[in-house]
Amino acid sequence: MQGSTRRMGVMTDVHRRFLQLLMTHGVLEEWDVQRLQKHCYKVHDRSATVDKLEDFINNINSVLESLYIEIKKGVTEDDGRPIYALVNLATTSISKMASDFAENELDLFRKALELIIDSETGFASSTNILNLVDQLKGKKMRKKEAEHVLQKFVQNKWLIEKEGEFTLHGRAILEMEQYIRETYPDAVKVCTICHSLLIQGQSCETCGIRMHLPCVAKYFQSNSEPRCPHCNDYWPHEIPDVFDPEKEREAGISKSNKRSLRSRQH
Repeated sequence: MQGSTRRMGVMTDVHRRFLQLLMTHGVLEEWDVQRLQKHCYKVHDRSATVDKLEDFINNINSVLESLYIEIKKGVTEDDGRPIYALVNLATTSISKMASDFAENELDLFRKALELIIDSETGFASSTNILNLVDQLKGKKMRKKEAEHVLQKFVQNKWLIEKEGEFTLHGRAILEMEQYIRETYPDAVKVCTICHSLLIQGQSCETCGIRMHLPCVAKYFQSNSEPRCPHCNDYWPHEIPDVFDPEKEREAGISKSNKRSLRSRQH
């Protein structure tokens, strides 16, 4: 946030509709955000020139600044996809979730969060989370109910489930980074490249520094003998591919064309 140096923008019907739809989704990938922006112009102002996405969002943020709300950009930890979420800067994300979840459900999220933060991998098994249901505040919860609540967290894009284990969704990381840093200062992990909160990534077996997978991909790009940026020892992990938005866009267009072809055939 740039404080008083940012010039106040003007919210048109295009901006308001965009903001409303983003709030409905909670978090969107950049490709979907661009499509959403074009859709809003098409509905409200067909003749207008579509602003660059960065300028468009900066304009909205300049208006939201006094409300301590911001459209924030981040990347997914597993593959580096750009994402956008509407972030409440005035309150912690768990209190923001209060209107959607009961007290014992929020406490279940806190328990899951603690396990994820404390783990070396950035994941917590469903078994370990469900074993804590007897310690929850508020109304008692059975394990079957807790399983359902965990799926609600997944559906609302607070958690991601992979093969029976849970980690934080990119939305949760964007919205909760400050809260996590303040609440778990001794357990928090930080990427040595981008200095942002790290939940899942790779670490040097010699000096212990950690890097997000997308940061690993970019740092060691075209490097046949990757070495740790801190201690210069050999980096023993597999180097992931760098996210390519053009390839992703082409794949998305291809899928869309196939869907429309199938719909015409039926």
